[in-house]
Amino acid sequence: MTPSPCPFLPSCGRELSWRDLAELRADQGSELYLLCLTYAQQLWLDNLPARALLAVDRALYCDISEQAAALTDYPLPYATIGWMVSQPTEAFTGNARIHYQHLADRVRGERAETKKWRAWAAWAIVRKRRPDLERDTLHLVDEPTIEMIQAGLRDYGLPNEAAVWTKALAD
Repeated sequence: MTPSPCPFLPSCGRELSWRDLAELRADQGSELYLLCLTYAQQLWLDNLPARALLAVDRALYCDISEQAAALTDYPLPYATIGWMVSQPTEAFTGNARIHYQHLADRVRGERAETKKWRAWAAWAIVRKRRPDLERDTLHLVDEPTIEMIQAGLRDYGLPNEAAVWTKALAD
């Protein structure tokens, strides 16, 4: 089964690899953001959904300015995450609910609060789109409410991030 392109991701103009992303390791801004999203589309079309989701995660964690032109065409990828986890696939996808639970609970370093709330926001989208995915019963955490996630995104995210996430969650 050939996957359909993700409507929330840019098209790939050339073959990319993880090396292309590594070249921008020092610059975590809008150029890397757009490249991660483009690479995610390529991985998705190559029928590698778990790796595509990881590329989207990397974009989500970029330190992108609210004025970045890339955000005009490709808002923070909450809708992308919801779309991806909702697609039927025979390829390995793992358990995205557990993935985001672990990310949210274990993030450290620079911008940890932003990354934590973005991971919880992605987790909430996955829970809504894939209620069949079970939580990690061995790594118990206090799961936040929708209101807590909105507050976290308002406090630590971009100015309109909570609204972008709320729309993706509702769609």
